[in-house]
Amino acid sequence: MKSTPTSLSKFGNIILKKLTTYFGESQEGKGKVLQQIPPTEMAAQMNLESFIRNGGLTPENVHTFLDPYLENSQQMHHPGYMGHQVAVPHIASGMADMIHGVINNPMAIYEMGPSAAVLEGTIVNWMLEKVGWFRVESITDFSPIENNGGGVLTHGGSLANLTALLAARAQAAPNAWEEGNPDDLVVLCPEVSHYSVARAISIMGLGKQAAIPVPVNRFEIMQPEHLQPIFTKVKNEGKRVMAVIANACATSTGLYDPIDEIGQFCNENNLWFHVDGAHGAAALLSQNDRYLLKGIERADSLIWDTHKMLRTTTLCAAVLFKNQKHLAQTFRQKGSYIFHEKEQVGFDMMPYAIECTKAGLGSKLFWVLAAEGEQGLSQFVENQLLKTRQFYKLIQSHPDFMCPYEPQMNILCFQYIKHSLENDHQLAIRNAIIKRGNYYISSAEVNGRRYLRFVLLNQLTTAETIKGLMREIVEVAEEIDFNQNQNQNQN
Repeated sequence: MKSTPTSLSKFGNIILKKLTTYFGESQEGKGKVLQQIPPTEMAAQMNLESFIRNGGLTPENVHTFLDPYLENSQQMHHPGYMGHQVAVPHIASGMADMIHGVINNPMAIYEMGPSAAVLEGTIVNWMLEKVGWFRVESITDFSPIENNGGGVLTHGGSLANLTALLAARAQAAPNAWEEGNPDDLVVLCPEVSHYSVARAISIMGLGKQAAIPVPVNRFEIMQPEHLQPIFTKVKNEGKRVMAVIANACATSTGLYDPIDEIGQFCNENNLWFHVDGAHGAAALLSQNDRYLLKGIERADSLIWDTHKMLRTTTLCAAVLFKNQKHLAQTFRQKGSYIFHEKEQVGFDMMPYAIECTKAGLGSKLFWVLAAEGEQGLSQFVENQLLKTRQFYKLIQSHPDFMCPYEPQMNILCFQYIKHSLENDHQLAIRNAIIKRGNYYISSAEVNGRRYLRFVLLNQLTTAETIKGLMREIVEVAEEIDFNQNQNQNQN
């Protein structure tokens, strides 16, 4: 089939109709949040091998692929979706993906995607403004201003963390790009840092041993009183601290490290302070919850995923710097086919990003803001955090449930405690819930104890949804307990 305006129109109309039905039924809670069938069976349903070997996908038969594809997808818009830190996206953000899919403008070089580049620059400035690192009146002012903040959007928080640590290395060891890493660099990070931090440190060639863990308390919050003795110890060993990292917030619990205290320590000792705010930086948009990031002005860099709390489709993450010079000095290389003298109307993102072919990521968040306005997006964040606290009280008030802490973000860990507190029992409950398919929750191990866990990203998740989840947890727990007793009696 040829790619023509007519085929685009035909495909578009059919797919839009299918997606509209899917979206509506998902929002209404029809069907399962998730159904999982064996991969081979799913591949057969979608007729994958035949289409790959022979082609022949047309507007007339696209349903033979798309129907099973949608049926076997995670229903993110279902009220029972509460699983992971992945946005239930605003439908407007999907429009950005559709437009990019057709025009396909890789915008790291301005001349390859001028519109997308301007969108990204504006979105980055808007995010810097919310942090307090943008010192210009208009977010569409792209002129270089001394001591102004800077940033770039990346395909996910893992690349954003890597970029931030590369900038920290450039500050600590300016010759590392040409000469390789000195053997004395280390990074102080919470014991429960996101796995992307350890990966970044190893990818940079520093080695796993360069990640020096800072103790956390039983709720996985960094204890800043440990920083000074650890810092003294590594100095006495002839090491240099390249960066100190704080969580805002921890992935498992949604609780924040004391950013202000950690930042004060870093400022007093002239250390690079990086905040992993992939999920929790969204609290900056809430007047009621911004206090959770008190001291963020002390940081040198921050990452912030928009595809979590900011309702955008995957992936779009920002790595932001208090001073744009740190972004500018991160990468130092030449490529004659890209980096050369030319008449430049706009600005290239290429010198500041790991990716060469980079999608127009800024359009994802722009469409959400254009539809809702910044006040509407801020209200969404506030409402989700408020509802999480309300659901905490609802769960905590039940005698057979227990929450280990009061939530700060939209993440809550809890246990069903009537029959057993054993980790295997909590995991069995989660697995049974997933198998039923009415609700999708996750699980986390905190300080050696296994908890059930939800992340509240869906506006349609209500107190009635949580009550229904609790009833189902009671049912499956009774079934698990009954089956265990039966097995014990038979043995």
